[in-house]
Amino acid sequence: MKAIWFEEFGPAADVLKIGDQPKPDIEPGEVLVRLKTSGPNPSDVKKRNASFPNLLDGGHVIPHSDGAGIIEAVGEGVSSDRVGERVWVYQAQYGRRFGTAAEFVSVASERAPRLPDQASFEIGACLGIPVMTAHRCVFSDGDVKGKTILVSGGAGRVGYYAVQWAAMAGATVIATASNDDDKAACIDAGAHHVVNHRQETWPADVLAFTNGEKIDRVVEVEFATNIENVLEIIRIGGTIATYSSGSNLNPVIPFYRMMFMDLTVYMAIVYAMPEDAKSQAIHDINKALASNKLKHRIAATVPFEDCARAHELVENSSTRGCVIVTIEGD
Repeated sequence: MKAIWFEEFGPAADVLKIGDQPKPDIEPGEVLVRLKTSGPNPSDVKKRNASFPNLLDGGHVIPHSDGAGIIEAVGEGVSSDRVGERVWVYQAQYGRRFGTAAEFVSVASERAPRLPDQASFEIGACLGIPVMTAHRCVFSDGDVKGKTILVSGGAGRVGYYAVQWAAMAGATVIATASNDDDKAACIDAGAHHVVNHRQETWPADVLAFTNGEKIDRVVEVEFATNIENVLEIIRIGGTIATYSSGSNLNPVIPFYRMMFMDLTVYMAIVYAMPEDAKSQAIHDINKALASNKLKHRIAATVPFEDCARAHELVENSSTRGCVIVTIEGD
């Protein structure tokens, strides 16, 4: 099969190779998916840049956890009725070497949920990390109807979906954005109010909108940078659900202050989500897709041969939305 892989860490243009690799075997409980699209995410490009130094100890890696395609064959214990089913794939390159940057991938059957007919394969490649992470951040401690939620970076890859989940669930949603285009994207996604997080007054702007009422829940993209400001606007007993802290991977927190606020901090990542949380996210995602209730921002679609450019786009902080790699198969 045609595949993209890397054998050493480094810049995408230097280390990503394209060529032939063996078609994967199908183990019991697995499905073989002929992929139409692959979705690189920040975690994928970080792996390529040695975020896990032992990743290559077992040999080369075919990157990417997300993608979409059609089931071509099934392993023992999986119903043959699944053959020919359109699916979206998540968690393909986690705890294993081979992901979705290839014509084929074999994954556990539950990692390849059915893709509703209303959704394209391009949309299917957006669902794993971006949409499931957003779902976890919004719903990790239950229903949010009637609550007020702040989504930091509401125009971003995850934030855009978090705004939608929260709004659809009946929450009042405040988003942060740094320019007019991103503000418009947040409003389009369902945000009731948007503040500019580059303005020092943004916490006061949030509380002005809520008439001084503190926020119930914060979905946070930049934990280290924003924690002090978040503590100004979150209520006693509130929840911070964070999925990134790019500016500082080892932030120092004001523990004593946070303890006396009785705060809950969730650190969300799809790979480690409980299986029941994954199942609920998949159910809600496919229900929303079937009724065309989810909006999507695809920043770029690039051909398989330009996979290095897709990685570079993901690494570019100005890229808004998902980047999709299209895979041409027979």
